[in-house]
Amino acid sequence: MSAVREQLPEGRYGRSADERADRKLRIVGAVLGVLFLALMGWFGWYYVVDNKISAEMIKFDVVSDTEVQVHLEVRKDEGVKGVCTLRSRAEDGTEVARKDVRIDDPATRVDTVFSLRTTARATSAELIGCTAP
Repeated sequence: MSAVREQLPEGRYGRSADERADRKLRIVGAVLGVLFLALMGWFGWYYVVDNKISAEMIKFDVVSDTEVQVHLEVRKDEGVKGVCTLRSRAEDGTEVARKDVRIDDPATRVDTVFSLRTTARATSAELIGCTAP
């Protein structure tokens, strides 16, 4: 009895269809990977270079049932004006204050304290973000 071969002899007829498909998939994957990295680099560059104003909330202080004071440190290009949005929340998570504050100081680093009037006793305050026109 003789054994029946199901595959072609190796190396005799060139690459198999599976090897060609694998090579095409590797090329497509490499191209898509490079495009993805380029897109992430572009987004990162846009965020870092074009963002002309940024801020950090240093601390907040609940002064009373109707007021919260927020200390911000703003970094920006010289002469740039901007707006920062602040928000305060109550213990149950409801928003009790929201305020857009203008940053008009021409300096590159601005430390300032803003007061937010609240509709109920606040337990937290946060900086939503800053934008420059």
